Amino acid sequence: MTVLTLALSKGRIFEETRPLLLQAGIVLRDADVQSRQLRFASACGQFKLLVLRATDVPVFVAHGAADLGVVGKDVLMEHGGEGLYEPLDLQVARCRLMVAEPIIPIVREFAQIKRVATKYEQVARRYFAGVGQPVEVIKLYGSMELAPMVGLADVIVDVVDTGKTLQANGLKATDCIAQISSRLIVNKASMKLKHKTLQALIARLADAVVTDNAVVTNNFVASKPVERLGE
Repeated sequence: MTVLTLALSKGRIFEETRPLLLQAGIVLRDADVQSRQLRFASACGQFKLLVLRATDVPVFVAHGAADLGVVGKDVLMEHGGEGLYEPLDLQVARCRLMVAEPIIPIVREFAQIKRVATKYEQVARRYFAGVGQPVEVIKLYGSMELAPMVGLADVIVDVVDTGKTLQANGLKATDCIAQISSRLIVNKASMKLKHKTLQALIARLADAVVTDNAVVTNNFVASKPVERLGE
């Protein structure tokens, strides 16, 4: 039996990926999931699970500490994706990577260049270079919404789900950099050495994504209002 090591992002991605894993035959015991363990085996023993911070998942996979992983497209865009295959969009944990600015413009004294606060430093640099806007990027690891309020930055780049957090902090989303969802990533060497096992798993996960989306579509209530960004 070929054993595969799977790296999963903590939090929302883990929770929304678990049903897909179950449909693909990867059963995780509740006792393991609810424990503080960061490494445990699936019920069948064929899979070793690593539970990591999202930003660490592509690093573990790229360097071969895990054969495959699940991580948001936003993290992959920042990481660059070297040493990785990205065979499948799992279509869970969806959101948008956005530029946001104060609803009421805040003028910084002696401002010569636009400041952007974000944890997506490389993504922000590429995006603003692409639109011909010179910027100074300030890397933050959280509480991005505070940056414009205290004069640290003019705009932020961050993931947005409903937009309520932006609104609560006096911000509005302006430009969409990318639509984000969770992706399956695979180590390139593992794909060669464990090709048959990995391909079979990818096929099962692809079927699970199709099934999951069919269930969501069938359960969709057309009359439900769609919440817009910034509302």
